[in-house]
Amino acid sequence: MGMAKKLRLSSSLSRILHRRILYSSVRSFTTSEGHRPTIVHKQGLDILHDPWFNKGTAFTMTERNRLDLRGLLPPNVMDSEQQIQRFMTDLKRLEEQARDGPSDPNALAKWRILNRLHDRNETMYFKVLINNIEEYAPIVYTPTVGLVCQNYSGLFRRPRGMYFSAEDRGEMMSMVYNWPAEQVDMIVVTDGSRILGLGDLGVHGIGIAVGKLDLYVAAAGINPQRVLPVMIDVGTNNEKLLKDPMYLGLQQRRLEDDEYISVIDEFMEAVYTRWPHVIVQFEDFQSKWAFKLLQRYRYTNRMFNDDVQGTAGVAIAGLLGAVRAQGRPMIDFPKMKIVVTGAGSAGIGVLNAARKTMARMLGNTETAFDSAQSQFWVVDAQGLITEGRENIDPEAQPFARKTKEMERHGLKEGATLVEVVREVKPDVLLGLSAVGGLFSKEVLEAMKGSTSTRPAIFAMSNPTKNAECTPQDAFSILGENMIFASGSPFKNVEFGNGQVGHCNQGNNMYLFPGIGLGTLLSGAPIVSDGMLQAASECLAAYMSEEEVLQGIIYPPISRIRDITKRIAAAVIKEAIEEELVCGYREMDARELQRLNEEELMEYVENNMWSPEYPTLVYKAD
Repeated sequence: MGMAKKLRLSSSLSRILHRRILYSSVRSFTTSEGHRPTIVHKQGLDILHDPWFNKGTAFTMTERNRLDLRGLLPPNVMDSEQQIQRFMTDLKRLEEQARDGPSDPNALAKWRILNRLHDRNETMYFKVLINNIEEYAPIVYTPTVGLVCQNYSGLFRRPRGMYFSAEDRGEMMSMVYNWPAEQVDMIVVTDGSRILGLGDLGVHGIGIAVGKLDLYVAAAGINPQRVLPVMIDVGTNNEKLLKDPMYLGLQQRRLEDDEYISVIDEFMEAVYTRWPHVIVQFEDFQSKWAFKLLQRYRYTNRMFNDDVQGTAGVAIAGLLGAVRAQGRPMIDFPKMKIVVTGAGSAGIGVLNAARKTMARMLGNTETAFDSAQSQFWVVDAQGLITEGRENIDPEAQPFARKTKEMERHGLKEGATLVEVVREVKPDVLLGLSAVGGLFSKEVLEAMKGSTSTRPAIFAMSNPTKNAECTPQDAFSILGENMIFASGSPFKNVEFGNGQVGHCNQGNNMYLFPGIGLGTLLSGAPIVSDGMLQAASECLAAYMSEEEVLQGIIYPPISRIRDITKRIAAAVIKEAIEEELVCGYREMDARELQRLNEEELMEYVENNMWSPEYPTLVYKAD
């Protein structure tokens, strides 16, 4: 063997052994986020006014000298725990005072106070959010984020994220360089056309992108300096906003057809030109665009649509959990009869994912797909969807029931939800309609006829006022022996006999952070169906047998970082099996493939950012 070859081999072995040694250390695969000194190009008040680097009273005296901060802060140096204690005391005291009168809900006051902290000190903001995730996730995300978006013009104080509008056509490639971060790992983008179940909120929709990315940081440990909320403003069809002089967006009708597509295409080209490896999550696009844009980009870019794929994944995990709650194996899922209300992007996304899951369990043959398809009855605003429906949505077409078959069951095109539930006697009633109270007393009474030993009600629409029913409604009619899940948080129902009706929140935050983190750390060039399926199955299997038999099918939000870590590992493992893995930073594809399960979990954990103040070192530009 030649000397040069020996040297190359020796160097390669040394590099691999060095990386293997890292596994045994607490900080293996150390990233620059918060663990190494951070170089900054500013001093004095500029540092204090920058939320990325500001530590407030936690700057040490050494740093104050180094960064020209001496005299700009009170002399007592506090640690982060003292800062948080002071903030939490103020928060509790100011919650009521921050309200803009009696019509301003307490949750919105909390959002205001948290947002002010976010504006001045990101590290502390995320420390508070992570330490109190169960209390504050509903504030920064569903359901309060819906209220924030509805009132965004009045709440706007400090710009956050980027705005690309129809007026910027031809300029986006240069605009994208206005964002200060040299590296962006995750973008959440919306066009504001269908915010939650609230409809077209135009440019106010930026609030949903900000909220989602807060959870990417808190749950998945994505570095907050490497996330970017984006609003694509192509106008609005909301009459109120078109006439509102305080509205911050373009006051013109939404672009349509090729004009609309050209704006999205230009945006995608711009962000992938500057950040070729960025992951883009599409959020709250109206149904007619959600599917088209997903199909347009998903096989060429690292992107996914949370409403279509994330909602579907969480619903599938819940449905598999409902099977387990009956004391049956998950493989029995293809036997479940499911009535679905709503045929928008979320509803169709769930239907497609559930059909694929059933078909895979049945062998992935053409017969398996046909068999799986027959387990669903879809009801929209016009009633039961059958082949007799005129101008049927192409996305809903595969789930249209055959007219002759329905006639045998005494059902017809447009049959009401009550009629369908009475006749089908489903195992699951799944709500994705955005119609609050749709599961009326009459509908829930009809569910008593379910052939299931433990029927399930999934009222998944957001925000809270759009939930198809409350847990109190469901448990009071169907009794203790049922499964309940919702999209928004509800309190458990106490039956007064020591028994509890568990209100499972089927929140997308269980999945999308793990999907994004797993995609990032695997280096996979796309987000495949298999990766999404792996995430759902990981979530479904997370609960213990004892928990699911009690009717608990989703874990508490307090475990979100552990859940996300496991889901990310499952996504990476699937990417490896599909030969999509390309590696991340110092871990190349072959080294990732050699990791055992424990090492893979360690790899994920050590690449999750934690809110710790880094040491700041000044360097002139």
